Amino acid sequence: MSYERHPMPPQVDPDLVWRLAQTETSTLGHWRLWGVCTPQLRPLKPAMKACGTVVTLALPGPDGALLHEALSHLRKGDVLAIDRLGDTMHAAVGGVVAAAAVASGVAGIVVDGPIADLLEVLDTGLPIWSRGVSARTTRRLGLGGRFNAAVNVGGAVVHPGDLALCDGDGVVFVSPQEAENDIDRAIRSAHRERTIRDGLAQGSTLESLLEPPMMARLA
Repeated sequence: MSYERHPMPPQVDPDLVWRLAQTETSTLGHWRLWGVCTPQLRPLKPAMKACGTVVTLALPGPDGALLHEALSHLRKGDVLAIDRLGDTMHAAVGGVVAAAAVASGVAGIVVDGPIADLLEVLDTGLPIWSRGVSARTTRRLGLGGRFNAAVNVGGAVVHPGDLALCDGDGVVFVSPQEAENDIDRAIRSAHRERTIRDGLAQGSTLESLLEPPMMARLA
């Protein structure tokens, strides 16, 4: 395998990042058919949240060399999304990597595989989403990898320059162009949920407050 390196993507407008960060992944999951990662990608702590410009990385099996190179390019507010190319045994992110990411101001890391050094990583405070923990780690083998190319993380295709929204319910990747519409829909959805909660508090039934099922509306 060879190395494939591409330039860093432009960072998304901070205002758009901030507005998307006010939403929740489970809200976007009401309508998004793509960009929503497998629920097996979990935050190390339920209260963790991150939102920012995606920088992508693909690492083969036991090799983490390209990750160490990528860390020197990360910027404040970036979210690093790591495709482990199907490997679920080797931990690419550990205590030292997490500390380096924090020093760069990274908003979070999403790694489609396990991490190591759980307590050390938690001590850094860095928001991380992973598939669990493994004692077997990657090494600097120089097998290759891809930096800032399209990757697959948690079953979702993600491109450098996309936005990542990560919270206790999971991870969603969305393009900046799609984010505007998703934010508007999320605001309307939040208003609708408040109306339903108010109705429940006043004694209405949930069924009476919901719209008819879609098939009934099409009949």
